[in-house]
Amino acid sequence: MKQVLIRTDASTAIGSGHVMRCLTIAKHLRRLGHHIQFWMEMLPGNLIDLVQREGFSVTEQEIAVDLLIVDHYQLDIEWEQAMRAVANKIVVIDDLANRRHDCDLLLDQNVVAGYKQRYDQLVPEHCIKLLGPAYLIMRDEFIEARQLAEVRDGHVQRLLVFMGGSDPTGETLKVLDALRQTATSFKHVDIVVGSSNPSRDSIKQYCAELQLHYHCQINYLAELMRLADFAIGAGGSAMWERCFVGLPSSSTVVADNQRLTTDKATELGAIIHLGWHEDVTSASYLRLLDQLPLLGDQLAAMSRQGLTITESQGSANAWLQEMVGLFA
Repeated sequence: MKQVLIRTDASTAIGSGHVMRCLTIAKHLRRLGHHIQFWMEMLPGNLIDLVQREGFSVTEQEIAVDLLIVDHYQLDIEWEQAMRAVANKIVVIDDLANRRHDCDLLLDQNVVAGYKQRYDQLVPEHCIKLLGPAYLIMRDEFIEARQLAEVRDGHVQRLLVFMGGSDPTGETLKVLDALRQTATSFKHVDIVVGSSNPSRDSIKQYCAELQLHYHCQINYLAELMRLADFAIGAGGSAMWERCFVGLPSSSTVVADNQRLTTDKATELGAIIHLGWHEDVTSASYLRLLDQLPLLGDQLAAMSRQGLTITESQGSANAWLQEMVGLFA
């Protein structure tokens, strides 16, 4: 059994994505018999309670470990070099390629222009680089959903809205306002929020008024994605999750780190790009909803493309064997 420490954070500003994908990594490593501990700060909306409910202890300081996994935009080579005193091996999860790292393995599951080369000058020569959507970090529920996923036919009867766990830019409320006004009818609409969403009570009330299905901090998002015909979402890891199960969707860029990946996914024909959140209004979402009945062929093509570009190399979660190999 190896000792593993995961350094990550969540907050209403940071969002929940880092912690959620680290929980996926932690669960896979725990199944292999390793001991996992999280290192997190007590920030507003930190999700520490969620991590503890999943059976992992949380510390606020460094400890000596066999493997340190770092998923944090505020940490770079200087911090990682200091951690060499307590960590035998270091893994970095990154999306930005905007700073140097001292690590033994780097994982970036995104596809952007030149993604296979963009870390060449940012990591040591010995570093293993796992780059692109072939190395998506996927929870079991998504792997199961993909096995059942079918290419959508472009007819939208069931709609899913999920704008990220914390939704700091208030996109869900914009979409709800658009749903109140649209002429397009849906048989079923699911609205999903995280426990760190500051507007979740208002959203719940809004859903009740519009007779929509409200879900908060759920563990069955993949099933909702599999059942949906179209999703309105944000960029980031959830965008690739939608592609992974063949769900055509729109993406609103709600953080700077989502710009390049959203642009690339649009170029590949996998999503509808709505733009930067400050430029996306309720009227923007209303136009999208009103146009959906006319986009059948485009949505079917998006579904096929999403499945294609997220095809794993070998088994799903191909990163796991590489990560475990660091223990050898």
